[in-house]
Amino acid sequence: MRVRMLAAAAALASAAVHLWLWFDGVRHQDVIGPAFMVNAIAGAAIAVLLVTWRHWVPLFLVVGFGASTLGAFIISTTVGLFDVHTSWDGWDEYVAAAAEVVCMIAGAWAALAEGWLASLRKAEH
Repeated sequence: MRVRMLAAAAALASAAVHLWLWFDGVRHQDVIGPAFMVNAIAGAAIAVLLVTWRHWVPLFLVVGFGASTLGAFIISTTVGLFDVHTSWDGWDEYVAAAAEVVCMIAGAWAALAEGWLASLRKAEH
């Protein structure tokens, strides 16, 4: 359960950064603004699911949340995403990126520790 709490805290941290940035002006960008709000809501919802529903689905969601959010940021810093080109130049980028890495690692770790991956392998046979 401690690893789930870590994953939930990381999802909340990423959500909080995206909400902060949304209020800080990102909301005025066409596609990215709504995406930041979706990210903030999704991170909070996933955090709640992680601590209230002992199932593999929230773990899957938190790993996907971390990977997709970090992936989108990396794309925006390299080739651009929806005409937005950004860089690693502030505390918010580093906090969110670290939180998203923790989402992926803690989500996978919890899935292993709780035996969800083993039970999925057994279901395949």
